[in-house]
Amino acid sequence: MADKINKDMTFFELMRTYPESVKVLQNYNLGCIGCMGAQNESLEQGARAHGIEIDSLMKDLNAAIG
Repeated sequence: MADKINKDMTFFELMRTYPESVKVLQNYNLGCIGCMGAQNESLEQGARAHGIEIDSLMKDLNAAIG
């Protein structure tokens, strides 16, 4: 089964589609809710900018949405 969340999604798209993802972002200390970049920044770009391993983030996000 393919993952529903992918690294090319923007943070805004992620949070709008999967509100339960916010908790995971908070666990990674990503303050995406108030970030102006959330509209245009992909998950991969944001993870890279914050020194977060993208594969771990994707695994945790997809696990959170079941």
